Amino acid sequence: MPEIMPTTWVGATAKQIARGVRRGDVSATQVVADHLDHIARADADLAAFRTVRGGAAITEAEKVDEQEDLANLPLAGVPVAVKENTPVAGLPTWNGSAAARTRVAEADHEVVRRLRGAGAVILGVTRMPELGLWALTDDESGVTRNPWDLSRTPGGSSGGAAAAVAAGLVPMAHGNDGLGSIRIPAACCGLVGLKPGRGVIPYQLGADDWFGLAEHGVLTGTVADAVVGFSVLAGRRPDKLEQPPRLRVGVSLRSPVRGVAPDAPNRDAVAAAGRLLAAAGHDTVPADPVYPTRLGLQGVATWFAAAAADARAAGLERRGLQRRSRRHIALGEWAQRRGYVREADRVAWRERSVNFFADHSIDLLLTPALAGPPPEAAGWSGRSWLANMRANIRYAPYAAPWNVAGLPAIVVPVGRRPDGLPVAVQFVGPPGSELLLLGVAGQFEMQAPWQRHAPGYPRIGTGSPAHA
Repeated sequence: MPEIMPTTWVGATAKQIARGVRRGDVSATQVVADHLDHIARADADLAAFRTVRGGAAITEAEKVDEQEDLANLPLAGVPVAVKENTPVAGLPTWNGSAAARTRVAEADHEVVRRLRGAGAVILGVTRMPELGLWALTDDESGVTRNPWDLSRTPGGSSGGAAAAVAAGLVPMAHGNDGLGSIRIPAACCGLVGLKPGRGVIPYQLGADDWFGLAEHGVLTGTVADAVVGFSVLAGRRPDKLEQPPRLRVGVSLRSPVRGVAPDAPNRDAVAAAGRLLAAAGHDTVPADPVYPTRLGLQGVATWFAAAAADARAAGLERRGLQRRSRRHIALGEWAQRRGYVREADRVAWRERSVNFFADHSIDLLLTPALAGPPPEAAGWSGRSWLANMRANIRYAPYAAPWNVAGLPAIVVPVGRRPDGLPVAVQFVGPPGSELLLLGVAGQFEMQAPWQRHAPGYPRIGTGSPAHA
C-alpha cells in the first residue's frame, strides 16, 4: 500500500472540524479540499465511494464559509458521505449497481437535507451491494475493501460508508440499516454504529421502508460524533449525553440462527464488555432471548419480499440485475403470494421483544456483534445466491431480530481479534433508549479507547489545530 500522508484536518473528528470552522481556525473549503485530496490518494485501494462530487463539494463548502453566523451549525464544514441508495440532488441514485440505478435526483432526501442544514458538506455517495441486500459490498465495477485488511470485506450493506470512515476519508458517513446494514459494517471496521428505533428518523425509501424494518443513521469513529449525527438526523438540537444510571444489563451469546455460534474472539469480546460494564458500576445477568424458528422464517421471507417491493417501486428491469438479486426477488414474490409476509407477525415479535426487558428486569441487552470474522473481499455479486446467503448468515446473525422488532441497537468496538481486525459487541434497548445506548458506548470509549482509523491511515498529528 502506498504511504498516505495526512493533512492537517484529515483524521480530525466531526466535532473537532465543526468547532474549528465555527471559530475561524480553518475554512470549510480547506477542510473539504484536504479530504478530497485524501480520497484521491486512498480510495483507489478501497473503492469506498461510487461518486465523489469534487468541484460541487468545494462550491458547497464555500457557501458554508459565506454564512455570517455558524454558531448554530453543529456540523459546520464537516465532510460527510451519503449511502448511494439515498437521493442526493444532482446525482443518480445507484442502489448498488448500474442495473439498479435510477434517474438523477431533483431534490435531496430529508436526511440529506438535514445534514446540509446542519452545515455538513456532501463529498459523494458510498458503495453498497445491489439493492442493499447483502452484508458484502461489491458489484461488477469494483470490490469494496476493509481498511483494516484489504483482503476482507467491510461488511454491508453500508460497506462503503464504513470503509470511508475507517480510512479517514470522511469523519462521518450516513448509512441505513434494514437487517444490520449499519451495525454489521461498523463491527467489521471498528466503528460506532447506531440503528435508531422505529420512527425516530424518517426513512422514506423504496416501496414501504422494507416493511418498516429500515432506519437511517450514521457511522463514526467516536461516540461524540455519533451523538451529533444522530441528533441532526432526528431533527433536533445535539443532545448532551448524561452519565447513565446504574444499569442491569442482560448478557446473551445465543445466536438467532440455529447451528451458528460466535467464535472465540466474539465470545471474548462479550466477556470484555461485561468487565467494562462492571467497572462502570453496572450489573450483568444472563438473559437469553427466545428466537422462535418461525421468526427466522418470517424474517427471511420479509427480506426477500423487500427486494421484490423495491424492484417494483423503482421499475427495474429484472433481467439486468445480478442473479443473486433476481433469485431474491423471485422468492420475495413467492413469499408474498403465499401470505408469509405479515404485519401481525412483526407486531407480535415487537411486543415480545419489548416485554423481554420487563420480564428479565433488565435495561439493556448485550450480545456479540458478529459470529465470525468479515468474509473475504471478493466478487460476491457474481457468486450464487446460496453462497451469498450462507456467508451472510454464518458471520452476521445477531442484528436482524431487532430490525423486525423496531428496537434501537448500537455496535461498539471493544478490542482486536488475534488477526488484528476489530471486534465489537452489540447493545439492544427498549423503545426510546438511543441516548442510553450512546451513554454506555461513551463509558466504554472512556475506559478502553479504540483506534479510530485502520493502521496506515491518517491520524491527527500532535500539535494539530484540531487538538486546540
